[in-house]
Amino acid sequence: MSITSMLIIFSTNVWIYSALKFLIGFWRSSIGTCVLILLTEKVSAEWRFRVGIVLYFTFTLGYMSLPGLAYINRNSSWKFLYLWSSIPTLCYSVIAYFFVTESPRWLVMQGRKKEILKMLKRVSSEDNVDDDLVNLASSLPKPPTKEKVSIFQLYSSIGELFHRRWALKRMIAVIILGIGIGMVYLGMPLAVGNLGFNIYLAVVFSASMEIPSCIAIYFLENYRRKPSILVFSILGGICSVMCVVVEHRVPAAKVVLAMIAFFGSCTAYNVFLIYIIELFPTSVRNTTTSLVRQAIVFGCIFCPFLISAGRKNNIFSYGVFGVVIMLSSFTLLCLPETKGIVLCDTMDQQEMKEIALCDTMNQERTENVSL
Repeated sequence: MSITSMLIIFSTNVWIYSALKFLIGFWRSSIGTCVLILLTEKVSAEWRFRVGIVLYFTFTLGYMSLPGLAYINRNSSWKFLYLWSSIPTLCYSVIAYFFVTESPRWLVMQGRKKEILKMLKRVSSEDNVDDDLVNLASSLPKPPTKEKVSIFQLYSSIGELFHRRWALKRMIAVIILGIGIGMVYLGMPLAVGNLGFNIYLAVVFSASMEIPSCIAIYFLENYRRKPSILVFSILGGICSVMCVVVEHRVPAAKVVLAMIAFFGSCTAYNVFLIYIIELFPTSVRNTTTSLVRQAIVFGCIFCPFLISAGRKNNIFSYGVFGVVIMLSSFTLLCLPETKGIVLCDTMDQQEMKEIALCDTMNQERTENVSL
């Protein structure tokens, strides 16, 4: 991605530029998903939410640096902006390659015991741990057997999602929710030009809303995921619709409402990503998270057209944003709560867990009725 961003400065026409922009988006598409999954699979349920906050906070710092880079290079060629934003990413990628370890859960699922032992030796502070590591490797669960698949079954994890009714139901619900949240989360920063405010300061204010969002997520750690997403989605939707109501009457109020709407959608988005990871097992987690991220980006596809139409009437931008995110949030009614659960590794484990949970709930209901 970084190398392609550097090569784009040599583009001689709009077609080469567009092709390289497509490649940049293609390379970038899975980075956030892989980083979030890698972090959460390395820690226990107690720390899962906190490492997510660290990821969101570092993302915020990068987001806030963009208007600064744009302001510094406002009188320079656009090529300098690409160059200065690509060099730090290239340096980070090299550092991450040498110092970041693989997910232990993923290694177990692939049956790569030698790599697990090697990773444990690196993180262990003791010298005489070889026997303990050998015993640990022998006690690791066996990975699921992999059957030979045809050319039409190469994407087996996607096939598993569509062959199990409960997984398909969850997938459809989270995709609809992802489209709604993504439209507001990615659309509001694009719409800052319609606020009638300084574009650089508007982007800084928008990016700064990620900081209180991280703080809010820290306090939401001990709260249930579904109500948290629902409340902040509705908050973002209401404030977005209110931007239409105030229109040009009170410009300052419109800016404040837009920032609050972005704060609500940002918080809902961050909790939503952690919720997705807890909702599916390791065998399909990367696939489901990637599909949801695609749904989020799909929601953003319509944003440029809505924002362009919103320059004449805000109901086509802020109004649509607010209605879509509020309507999509009601899909949470079809999804289970995941707070504090232990992550499963296979679809069978997840299914057995769901069946046991349903039996427990039915038993509790029966006891309550009998009382």
